[in-house]
Amino acid sequence: MYMLIAGFIGYFFGCLHGSQIVSKLKKVDIKNSGVKNSGASNTTILLGWKYGVLVAIIDIFKATLAILLMLFILNEYGITGERQTLLIYLTAFFVVVGHNYPITMKFSGGKGTASVVGVLLAIDWKIALIGIGILLIFTFATDYLVIGVLFMYLSFLTTTFIFFGLEPTMIVILLTLLSIMKHMENYKRIIRKEETKLSSMFGKK
Repeated sequence: MYMLIAGFIGYFFGCLHGSQIVSKLKKVDIKNSGVKNSGASNTTILLGWKYGVLVAIIDIFKATLAILLMLFILNEYGITGERQTLLIYLTAFFVVVGHNYPITMKFSGGKGTASVVGVLLAIDWKIALIGIGILLIFTFATDYLVIGVLFMYLSFLTTTFIFFGLEPTMIVILLTLLSIMKHMENYKRIIRKEETKLSSMFGKK
């Protein structure tokens, strides 16, 4: 029962896309323009960093809210310990699945990066601090957001194993593989030297 609740809450919140809200505000089809992605990075490329930040904030905190809601339900019914942790990670998984494959966008959404940041913030402040720190370090060091994202996932995987053990780590492995698959075109563009650099994104107002 609780697994179904975790799946429903996660997927429902995941389908609430920041880019859809901004698309309606600006009357721009973000999903089918630029690099054809509905996330914050493509929004930044198309509309500038202010709208990119707005999309990121929505996509981050929808994940945080989903997990906090699930945590509230579990605490109300006395579900604690390892079972609670596993259900929280399951909720996180479905938030990202909902973001990447939302029914509201014909199952073609974003890449889940901002939502994973929201997941980190909700799960544990130490995991969040390490993961976001690594994201920033590798992003600014390479000037490619996608490289920072990859190392953030590797950090998330490592810290989850250290703090919570094998079962939650298996969920993070699935999230990492999903991220690699969704970002494959970005990696190919880096090799071809066609990927948009972070510095050029923030050159837009």
